Amino acid sequence: MNTTRPTTRTTARTTQEWQAADAAHFLHPFTDFQALAKKGSRIITRADNIYLTDSEGARILDAMSGLWCVNVGYGQQALIDAATRQLQELPFYNSFFQTTTPPAIELAELLAQVSPPGFQHVFFSGSGSEGNDTVVRMVRRYWDLQGQPDRQVIISRWNGYHGSTMAGASLGGMAYMHAQGGLPIPGITHIEQPHWFLHGRPKGLSREDFGKQAAGWLEQKILEVGPDKVAAFIGEPVQGAGGVIVPPETYWPEIQRICDQYGILLVSDEVICGFGRTGRWFGCETMGTRPDLITFAKGVTSGYIPLGGVLVGERVAKALIEQGGEFEHGYTYSGHPVACAVALANIRLIQEQKLVERVHDDLGPYLADAFRELSAHPLVGEAQTCGLMGALQLVKDKASGSGFAPELEVGMLCRGHCFGNGLIMRAVGDRMIIAPPLVMTRAQIDEMLALIRLCLDLTLADLQSRGWLA
Repeated sequence: MNTTRPTTRTTARTTQEWQAADAAHFLHPFTDFQALAKKGSRIITRADNIYLTDSEGARILDAMSGLWCVNVGYGQQALIDAATRQLQELPFYNSFFQTTTPPAIELAELLAQVSPPGFQHVFFSGSGSEGNDTVVRMVRRYWDLQGQPDRQVIISRWNGYHGSTMAGASLGGMAYMHAQGGLPIPGITHIEQPHWFLHGRPKGLSREDFGKQAAGWLEQKILEVGPDKVAAFIGEPVQGAGGVIVPPETYWPEIQRICDQYGILLVSDEVICGFGRTGRWFGCETMGTRPDLITFAKGVTSGYIPLGGVLVGERVAKALIEQGGEFEHGYTYSGHPVACAVALANIRLIQEQKLVERVHDDLGPYLADAFRELSAHPLVGEAQTCGLMGALQLVKDKASGSGFAPELEVGMLCRGHCFGNGLIMRAVGDRMIIAPPLVMTRAQIDEMLALIRLCLDLTLADLQSRGWLA
């Protein structure tokens, strides 16, 4: 699959030397800097296919695709060559001043081809956070052009994630992020998430009935705020950073109905779910919705180089184009030629290798079957998958679904066993999640599942020895 690559030229240092330099100079995202300096960072030096290698030579199966993004796996020469050629020909020019570059145009064309019907335009950014900042500006501009400037409120969900910029973090529903920086900004409000297990597996209420109930919270919020004040609803098809929360099948169709009834825009945040992750090109296709805007990033370049943006549906694009006036918004790196060239190579590789089809027809169902088997483990209260993403809810008691006290940090305990046994698996509270590269084979899924089961067993033994299961 991959061809030989030149050796990366980095300074030869020991792990301890790298860690010391890291602690002295590099402030990591979402990190307790003091705690990390004491512990020392894991230093990743190489990667190939679905595997990482650290500075100690340990081989690690990356079940998180980097950060939900390396869809085509590591070391794809086509992407490396695309970046190299573009750097040699035109390393940068901006898209301001009525100017553009061929890669930006070609990528916009290709995105229109792989996107759901009705999406013929794209606004480029440098990341998903910037894409969602763009959504806020674009949604409010749309309603200005409609002569309804009071429609400014955007509704989102608690525990949703939409980035970490001021607007992105405000759209998201992470309370710990809101606690720093006086967030959310005005004009953004939230409803509860469609998390059946979190809401206590309501007795007498099936998942399907719960899905409709959860969607109804949107209508309640619209009526509370005032339909003439609500501009849009934004949500991830599957909540990613919130714990791979796969909503009941009834949820998104009811959300679509409510948005249609009140005429509000629907925004699908596909930063994680886009480009094959759910078994379709975009998660909204999996969930059966017709959004007006689609935010994307991560998988558009498989993380090889930063790129994000917003796919703009006909309703909004027509207003922006035909009703005139300058849209006072943009970024230095909107349509960066090197990023666009890599995205072109990445999307073409996804098409050539039929990765979307493989996830839908083969790997996704295979992973689902494997997770159903894991649901029998004594620690697992719920197992969910959608395409090539999955979650295991760790519980103290399977029968009641009762969990562990948060201060025990059982999820982090399990994550420690994963890291110690060559597996990258993320903990969101006591929910263990994966989103592996789409190039996986069935044999590699088996390898990953064996590691997961081992780490669950080690966690169980650890909890028993500490007396936390009594």
